[in-house]
Amino acid sequence: MPTTLLYLLTLTLYAALGFYFWRTRWHADTTSAWSPPLWEKFALLLPLLLHGVVLQQSLLGSDSIQMGIGNAISAITWLTVMIYWLANFRYPLEGMQAPVLAIATVFTLFPLVLPESGALPNTGSTAFVAHMLVAILAYSLFTIAALHAALMWVFERRLHGKGRATGGLGIFPPLLTMEKLLFTLIGAGFVLLTLALGSGILFSEELFGKPFHFSHFTSHKTVFALLSWLIFGILLGGRQFYGWRGRIAIRWTLTGFAMLFLAYLGSKFVLEILLHR
Repeated sequence: MPTTLLYLLTLTLYAALGFYFWRTRWHADTTSAWSPPLWEKFALLLPLLLHGVVLQQSLLGSDSIQMGIGNAISAITWLTVMIYWLANFRYPLEGMQAPVLAIATVFTLFPLVLPESGALPNTGSTAFVAHMLVAILAYSLFTIAALHAALMWVFERRLHGKGRATGGLGIFPPLLTMEKLLFTLIGAGFVLLTLALGSGILFSEELFGKPFHFSHFTSHKTVFALLSWLIFGILLGGRQFYGWRGRIAIRWTLTGFAMLFLAYLGSKFVLEILLHR
């Protein structure tokens, strides 16, 4: 099957499942907890497998890794959906299906519509590949954390009757459970982001073939990444020593994710789309 048709089939499955979960979770007037059918936990497996196939073809279609902004967004999206799917077997993630699948539906096609910037250098280096995987995994964890923080905000508004409707509260786990999961995601992401930043700065020559130095764009990328790392570090410290929770945790999480987005995808967009580098 041609790659384009695989992309279309993948996003169609994502969209269909997203619509189903929106109708059965968000749109339904569910005010009490309920147990979802078992098949729902495995429904994501087929689009995930198809997405993995098209991503592998797009990333590794030649002898090198093609990691332009389109493939980067697609890879982060695939890992985000994969992490969500695996975590769903252990953690209460009701309510997150629809927004996760909506994002996956849109971002799956990005490799087809955004131009590639060429092959990555040093892809034969095991250290470089490990560094790249750790960085993408960190972005994926923080993406889920940001979505989870946004859901907590929606939950609080519905709980206090500030939204348009208060129905559907049964799709959400207790707020304290949601907060615990949020900080679990942030803690894991913070460890991976620390490894990615530390290895990128300290072992730049081994990873990228040149010593680390600031330039006009790399300085912006590094500054935003360090700001994100600092924000998440302060948030974890505030949680540990001052018991930060609720809206404070939500605001800091979304701010840290915004900095991380600007650090990597923002800089890639400027270089590849605006400057054609």
